[in-house]
Amino acid sequence: MAGVRLVAVLLSAVLFLETLAAQTSPRLLSLDDIYHPTLRINFSGATETVSAWIDAQAYLTTRRTANGSEWLSVDALSGRSSPLFDASRMEAALASLPGVGRDEAARRARSADLILNPARTGALVTIANDLYHYTFDSSVASRLTEKDGEEELATFSPNGRMVAFVRANNLFVVDVASPEERAITTDGSVELLNGKLDWLYQEEIYGRGRFRGHWWSPDSTHLAFLQLDERPVPEYTVVDHIPYRPTLEITDYPKAGDPNPDVRLGIARVASGDPVWVDLAAYSESEPLIVNVDWTPDSRHVVHQVQNREQTWLDLNVADPATGRTRRLLRETTPAWVNETGNPVWLRDGSFLWFSERSGFKHLYRYTAAADLTTQVTTGRWDVRTLYGVDEATGTVYFASGERQHVGTDIYRIRLDGTGLTRLSRGTGTHRAMFNPDFTRYVDTWSTATTPSQMRLHGADGSELRVINDNPVTTLREFRLATPEFVEVTARDGFVMDAMLIRPPDFDPARRYPVYQLTYAGPGNAQVRDQWGGGQYLFHQLLAQHGVIVWILDNRSASGKGAESQWPVYGRLGELELQDLEDGVSWLKRQRWVDASRIVLSGWSYGGFMTAYAMTHSTSWSAGVIGAPVTDWRDYDTIYTERLMKMPQHNEDGYERSAPRFAADRLHGRILLVHGTLDDNVHMQNSMQFAYELQKAGKSFELMVYPKSRHSLDDARLNLHMRRLMFDFVMRAVGLEGLTRDSAR
Repeated sequence: MAGVRLVAVLLSAVLFLETLAAQTSPRLLSLDDIYHPTLRINFSGATETVSAWIDAQAYLTTRRTANGSEWLSVDALSGRSSPLFDASRMEAALASLPGVGRDEAARRARSADLILNPARTGALVTIANDLYHYTFDSSVASRLTEKDGEEELATFSPNGRMVAFVRANNLFVVDVASPEERAITTDGSVELLNGKLDWLYQEEIYGRGRFRGHWWSPDSTHLAFLQLDERPVPEYTVVDHIPYRPTLEITDYPKAGDPNPDVRLGIARVASGDPVWVDLAAYSESEPLIVNVDWTPDSRHVVHQVQNREQTWLDLNVADPATGRTRRLLRETTPAWVNETGNPVWLRDGSFLWFSERSGFKHLYRYTAAADLTTQVTTGRWDVRTLYGVDEATGTVYFASGERQHVGTDIYRIRLDGTGLTRLSRGTGTHRAMFNPDFTRYVDTWSTATTPSQMRLHGADGSELRVINDNPVTTLREFRLATPEFVEVTARDGFVMDAMLIRPPDFDPARRYPVYQLTYAGPGNAQVRDQWGGGQYLFHQLLAQHGVIVWILDNRSASGKGAESQWPVYGRLGELELQDLEDGVSWLKRQRWVDASRIVLSGWSYGGFMTAYAMTHSTSWSAGVIGAPVTDWRDYDTIYTERLMKMPQHNEDGYERSAPRFAADRLHGRILLVHGTLDDNVHMQNSMQFAYELQKAGKSFELMVYPKSRHSLDDARLNLHMRRLMFDFVMRAVGLEGLTRDSAR
């Protein structure tokens, strides 16, 4: 009996140890862990969002609650927070107005989308297409507009007393106290936009999702605005096939070589009078683009930047608000195209700081009020990535750069005379700063390839004052994740390219592994970064866990290593990028643990173009995932395409040579082609044209289209489907599908 009891105890101990081992051994990722709409795991944690500094001591943040969002003022040094306003009082004030229901008032009072006035003492909300104003200290709500039509792009004047907005493509102002509204323009229509940008200008010049095309003067007396005449622009139609009667969505979309919208710059006194139009007659033959608008701090001039259609030069001008007369301050040129790099930063003595890439790298230059160059403030074979501002009291400029390590971003300071360059950030990785108004403190948001974003408060000298959120994502420790490696690869001409390598967690150097390579390749869009990559990074870890090496390499034009690295692709997209990517593959093939016959290339958008180009112009890859590709640059919009390729009329051979659709008969390997049917950026037409040429050439390929999806798949269910599709394709392409199909679910 004693022996039986001993065996029983031993068996129990073994079972306990096995259970404990199962509970403590690292887990493997699944696609549901990363992408499932409801079951996915939050691998990025939660960082506090610092919206802005309220003053030198406190910053503004929003916090999610059970009922919506709470706006908080946070004392930066202590971390103590208090509500910016009483949401219940705002709810009651809004609900007391005619036509506003209690539920609607509650939602608006706890919305994260409030538009605050510059002093953060009041806010705008939109209810049923009308604007309402609420004052925090008095708890008074008022309705500002009552006319039919949606009020869009509302912005407070700098003094907070007026609001500008667009209705039916006309620009209006309304007085917050009265409230009385006045039309700045009256000629707006479907084809004539005042104070609002069209798809082209927001996508390619002012920034995706930024449709506001009007700018207050600092003294709140004038508005500058763009007027866009869409009548010359051809329309493009995308189709929603899901309703019983398909819905047509029509957008003014000029493809390379088509007419652009005609643009004018107007200046209006908000009190009275008709707009004054800035004199652009000198540019009439250049088919001008107005690529930036601002004001001088004294409100005496409208600062505007003008480029010719092919963007081979850029003029910085100032205009008189009373007459519209202009004066050119300087002109930028390069051996290829000129990138728009932001507005001047004006100093109290009238001088200004100006970004230029004239040296081949993006640096800061100081000019006098008369536009005479006095100082190159920063210099070196690195770019200034962000200018945070100038502390004029100490003569110090604060900025971000990759000067120390290109795959990371650090925070720096330098004197206005160009001396005293000092790095403020300590650890490697990616740092992003938000300075307070007097430049005595800043909030640093920091991450690495393996560490989700953390937030700390620092003094102006870089010293750490407080941990705002160290964001410990303990869940990551539960999974078997490999450590990414940063690698430098030398191209055939000596250019040093950055790459990231993720090996399987159980990597055995005696084995030969297949490779999944991600590319984007577009000019100035580096993918190899020492920063948290979220779902994309975890998808790569999933592949590595299933025996696939992940490889990301930035070709020179994508590297972000100065404009000089972009210029060589001018007029011949695809050629040099492919050469660099092939040099990267050559490095891979020299590693004894790489199976050169099983390398899959994958990319989306420009990366989709690059993958399609590579699979039709090279035999270095055995398979490719081609997402939302441009397959003929004559299908893409004017501003982006002509910047890099010139107009088709001036580069016919370059367009022909760069189009994967015209090389479909040379397809090598297997491909998966993916596109959203409602893509209003890179139209699905690109994939259809490519598929047609592949079919005529007798080439086999796989195709998946996603209904109701645009350039990215916003529906989490469809995104999960796409990721499963991609994973399965990669596994089949490298011969591992039998071993991994079920475990990745």
